[in-house]
Amino acid sequence: MRLTDAKLRKLTEPGKHADGGGLFLHITPAGGRYWRLKYRHSGKEKLLAFGVYPAVSLKDARECRDSAKQSLARGEDPGLLRKTAKIKIATDAANSFKAVALEWHKANAKRWAAVTAAKTLKHLEADVFPVIGNRPVSAITPPELLAMLRKIEARGATYTATRLRELCGQVFRFGIATGSATYNPAADLVRAIVAPDVKHRPALTDRRQFGQFLRDLDSYQAADRLTLQATRLALLTFVRSRELRHARWSEIDFEASEWRIPAARMKMGKGLNQAHVVPLSQAAIDTLRDLHALTGDTPSVFPNRDGADAFMSENTIGRMLVRMGYQGRQTLHGFRASARSLLSERGWSVAALERQLDHAERSKVVAAYARSEHLEERRKIMDDWGALVTSLEAGANVVPLRTAA
Repeated sequence: MRLTDAKLRKLTEPGKHADGGGLFLHITPAGGRYWRLKYRHSGKEKLLAFGVYPAVSLKDARECRDSAKQSLARGEDPGLLRKTAKIKIATDAANSFKAVALEWHKANAKRWAAVTAAKTLKHLEADVFPVIGNRPVSAITPPELLAMLRKIEARGATYTATRLRELCGQVFRFGIATGSATYNPAADLVRAIVAPDVKHRPALTDRRQFGQFLRDLDSYQAADRLTLQATRLALLTFVRSRELRHARWSEIDFEASEWRIPAARMKMGKGLNQAHVVPLSQAAIDTLRDLHALTGDTPSVFPNRDGADAFMSENTIGRMLVRMGYQGRQTLHGFRASARSLLSERGWSVAALERQLDHAERSKVVAAYARSEHLEERRKIMDDWGALVTSLEAGANVVPLRTAA
């Protein structure tokens, strides 16, 4: 007799209770209620489990039975089909875009700066994993990837969309190399996302305007001494924000007039073990001595108010420049452009200036060598820059052109 919902609700007797077509409910002595299908394939009797009642209803169990019967009619073993499907699910999970991306990230993070590794993972977690993270990496198509990037582009984050296309391309190439993927759909989208115009950071590159800024900074009274001296050291050394804010006193050699920034903190320090040497002019040394009187009892040159092991906020100097009236005209990062422009006018070589700015060098071997290359010329450059800043600050009429010694 076929089972009914009413009968099932009252059924408690242990044993096998048939519904027809090989389907039965097995009630164990302990009270477990399991759906099973008895069938034959290739002359062998087999069992197929459909789940537990009532989580799997009578209707659901019958549909599973009918589907299994259809497989048998095609000569297929429904039990083997289920095992194959489970293996595919497990394989797809192991080779999902997210799994491959995390493996790629782990393999590359060791040669990246910590901030780069963290930022890359953050972008993937925010915009990529929620959309295609669980998809098999080998099944993702160009239209599917483009649809994801279009949504990012639509919110005005064109640079992020372009960058993520590049990152996804690296993940797919890694998948191909490791056998998880056979195709890189990101390669077909090179021109599908319009690259944003490069927006240069505001910077004063006119000698007279920069001189006025220096005088304004010198006379500014609305900021604390640490912020003012941090800004002065930033413009005297023209290092990047993170390189400045994370400076430690152990990196400063007053006798050698050098600041040795660990490679791991440099933007272009990927995979390099050699520190970036910043020769210090007398003006920079004087500024550091003033700073030492303020923070010399802490490991950090620019400790955060929250504690000696924290660093000055990345917005501290920027907010002060805005309050000074230089919004849209000068930024912390813009000091690099100011220095490069004004020093170029004074005849210094482009190669030495590029080395001092620590701009990218594609070859790691060349990059490692370049860290010390032009060092003597760079010492002269930084001395000249310190003297120029001091003169412009005093309002001197400095001759803009010179021949580099």
